[in-house]
Amino acid sequence: MDTKNKIKTQEEIVKIAEQLKKKGKTIITTNGSFDILHSAHINLLEGAKSKGDVLILLLNSDSSIKRNKGNSRPIIPEKERARLLAALQCIDYVVIFSEDTPLEVLKKIKPNIHVKGGSVEKARITEEQSLLETWKGKFIQLPLEAGFSTTNIIKKILEVCK
Repeated sequence: MDTKNKIKTQEEIVKIAEQLKKKGKTIITTNGSFDILHSAHINLLEGAKSKGDVLILLLNSDSSIKRNKGNSRPIIPEKERARLLAALQCIDYVVIFSEDTPLEVLKKIKPNIHVKGGSVEKARITEEQSLLETWKGKFIQLPLEAGFSTTNIIKKILEVCK
């Protein structure tokens, strides 16, 4: 599949998810900013994909990242991030969302499984886990990989450029 065809609107992905469920496919979602892609991101995405048949990445929009991480972020604009991520073999679809959390998109898609990386706030985990339970979805948290952080990569780049 052409990588540009993997990037869908929320309306498109809802229809796709419904069709896939009718075919008995296990739908997995994960979400994040993925501002500067690093190996811990790849491990999360491949780990998420291993839990089922179809991986839908819910990607924070530029405005969402600014609210969550400050005005200096994102480094890479949402359309470029979506295109980079869609090129990864483990990702079947990418959907951009502009809310601060993926809760609204999750409600629409109702994945079988939602996977999170280890560096997430406890309150967000509880919210997402509770939401998934309303349709008997499963929440999986993968362990944090110490030493990998987009923020740390940015700091290192800035130090080198001094």
